[in-house]
Amino acid sequence: MTEAVQTSSQFTPRVFSGIQPSGGLTLGNYLGAMKRFVDMQEEGSFETVYCMVDLHAITVWQDPDKLRHATRELCAGFIAAGIDPAKSILFNQSRVPEHAQLAWIFNCVARMGWMQRMTQFKDKAGKNAQNASLGLFAYPALMAADILVYHATHVPVGEDQKQHLELTRDIAIKFNHDYGTEFFPVTEPVIEGAATRVMSLRDGSKKMSKSDPSDASRINMTDDADTIAKKIRKAKTDPEALPSEAKGLEDRPEARNLVNIYAALADMDVDAVLRDVGGKQFSEFKPMLSDLAVAKLAPISTEMARLMQDTAEIDAILDQGATRARDIAAPILQKTYQIVGMVGA
Repeated sequence: MTEAVQTSSQFTPRVFSGIQPSGGLTLGNYLGAMKRFVDMQEEGSFETVYCMVDLHAITVWQDPDKLRHATRELCAGFIAAGIDPAKSILFNQSRVPEHAQLAWIFNCVARMGWMQRMTQFKDKAGKNAQNASLGLFAYPALMAADILVYHATHVPVGEDQKQHLELTRDIAIKFNHDYGTEFFPVTEPVIEGAATRVMSLRDGSKKMSKSDPSDASRINMTDDADTIAKKIRKAKTDPEALPSEAKGLEDRPEARNLVNIYAALADMDVDAVLRDVGGKQFSEFKPMLSDLAVAKLAPISTEMARLMQDTAEIDAILDQGATRARDIAAPILQKTYQIVGMVGA
């Protein structure tokens, strides 16, 4: 495929990322996404745009009342984690119709074969793919629109979304090539940090998930201090002492997961943590991790609870964020329409 003429370095540095409001924020959401969102906001090198992607959420059935609650709770989570609506643009996706409008253009740019290769569709649709929604199949084109409607140059992503970002890049390249333009950036992924993929506290080979039937498998962002401490105390481990270097965590998934969590919460790399705790038994390490987790996470759950007591404040923040988001997205969509040949654009 022909390379895009214009690279992301020629655009205003801008970060976009979103989380689905499907309920049940976990430590995985915080360490894998929100904490990094805050870091990028505070770094000051980028304009930061963060979104509750409620249009993505309805690719599978959502109870309307639960969706409204989950969207507001996710917004509360963003703010409690440190996203400042004055520094970042914070909104829910459905309030900015340009996302869906650009997604249709991208549905016409993307190829069926590209979509059929998306492993996440196969995972979510399961054996009965013919009964999955068309929205679930076309999800990656909407994700591309989410990013490119802001000309976002960088997207912090977990490993599970890396393939979708590669598709976003392919769509930008093909659009630019097809229309002989330099309009869309080829967005760069930002994958970093010790705990970009947080695993279950009961099984270190599985990702921490809100859908796991065992609540003990995860730390919820709404858990209070006592609950956080109890879950870490009961987290699965092995009988060996902690090693003094990272290679000693190979074939020890539960140990690796707990050390990764500690490293991410402490803003340390894994080797630095192991230099401090190498040789300790889990009976010593777990209380250290528990104290750190409670110190970092309990204030977030407390602030989330406070914000959820006044959803009018949350709705006002989302309304203001949507207005700011549309100020960027609307001109980009209009220019896209002009490039494509839409009369009146």
